[in-house]
Amino acid sequence: MLKVYNTLTRKKETFKPLNPPFVGMYVCGPTVYGDPHLGHAKSYVSFDVILRFLRYQGYKVRYIQNITDVGHLLGDNNEGEDRILKRARIEKLEPQEIAQKYEMHYFRDMDLLNNLRPDISSRATGYVPEMIELVEILIQKGYAYEVEGNVYFEINKFPSYGKLSGRKVDDMIAGARVEVAEGKRHPADFALWKKAGPEHLMQWNSPWGRGYPGWHLECSVMSQKYLGDTIDIHGGGIENQFPHHECEIAQSEAATGKPFVKYWLHNNMVTVDGQKMGKSLDNFINLSDLFEKYDPMAVRFFILQGHYRSPQDFSDRALDAGKKGYERLSNCALKMRSANLPEKADEKGRGRWDEQRDAFINFMNDDFNTAGSVSVLFEIVKIVNEQFENIDENVHSLAAARDLLSELAEDCLGLKFNLRADQISQGSNEVEFINFLIELRQGYREDKNWEKADLIRNRLLDLGIVLEDGKDKVTWKRQS
Repeated sequence: MLKVYNTLTRKKETFKPLNPPFVGMYVCGPTVYGDPHLGHAKSYVSFDVILRFLRYQGYKVRYIQNITDVGHLLGDNNEGEDRILKRARIEKLEPQEIAQKYEMHYFRDMDLLNNLRPDISSRATGYVPEMIELVEILIQKGYAYEVEGNVYFEINKFPSYGKLSGRKVDDMIAGARVEVAEGKRHPADFALWKKAGPEHLMQWNSPWGRGYPGWHLECSVMSQKYLGDTIDIHGGGIENQFPHHECEIAQSEAATGKPFVKYWLHNNMVTVDGQKMGKSLDNFINLSDLFEKYDPMAVRFFILQGHYRSPQDFSDRALDAGKKGYERLSNCALKMRSANLPEKADEKGRGRWDEQRDAFINFMNDDFNTAGSVSVLFEIVKIVNEQFENIDENVHSLAAARDLLSELAEDCLGLKFNLRADQISQGSNEVEFINFLIELRQGYREDKNWEKADLIRNRLLDLGIVLEDGKDKVTWKRQS
């Protein structure tokens, strides 16, 4: 049975979705005002593995992820300038240009990490009418109040405020800013709607005047729209536990009268010399820069070597170790694929690996213990290398190992074992296969099926093969 650590109850619980086999999973997406960094990679690789394993176990998961393109304000108390507006001013672009630019960069890097795309990726600016409706409900029910165009949630009206983070309302007074917004009834009351001055580039009409939504609203609205009043899993970084997720709980449960989330899952952060990595601390490593030095799969493997709930310290030495570990798995997988093994293993061959499959699943069932599951993959590699010494007697066992490694490492953990360009020689079967893919792509282009044509081009690029579309024919070369 799958057990997950629920931040809300502070213990591991047997996973029992509300309406099996369906699972609703919502994960807080990025605020798109800068390039993704290694901290983002840890978060979204972690939840990608959770998604993959749930589907591997037979659950039908609807995966929702938001894109924050308005309302995420600077400062610990979320009272400063909108992050996207600040970046727009620096780059001398419109806020929507900033949001779209960095949203594309985000998905580019997540694709390179082989993260599955969310079933629905929703931008906050597309749900402002629904956010206004939620604020109206909270005012009608007595949980929110308006002060000169600003609307605040009154935390004293919600007695269980703090249940996720363990913070007490009385303790929040000591930690509040000295300067509290005028009209607030409690320093920790959080903004649902903010009044916008004429200089504010993103603003909408509302019953309280021109303004824009608070950051916390979007996740409540989007999750409710696509997953219902109560959802199975809500994920995000541990830094969002307070105030973001705490505020989500308060406004959602106050509005519906129902539990908001059954299982809260939080990933821990990447650190540099023991300090949190983040843009605000200026100690982050952009993924685009990191990928110039390391294969994205080596970065993914580095993340898998730790547990999603544990901090992970970054260093070149740690990534070099991840690179070596990934290459060891990859070389074994490619060695089996290139060997003359049966297309399908017999029952005896498949049975040889039951122990390893069970061990892998047991680790993953223990709150998605990827570090333990990776150790099982290395055990498989060790046995495979021994069996290659007498390949004739072990062909069916090796064929089963080939399929099992693909099932566990690729399907569950999201690693990719692809031939690199320097592993492809002219005149080989691989070259014939590349030429076949080019012909297939040409057919898709003639049929104007651009999505599949682009998919082939991008997959070949992952292998280090660059296509060049000429007037009369398509040529290819190895990426320099």
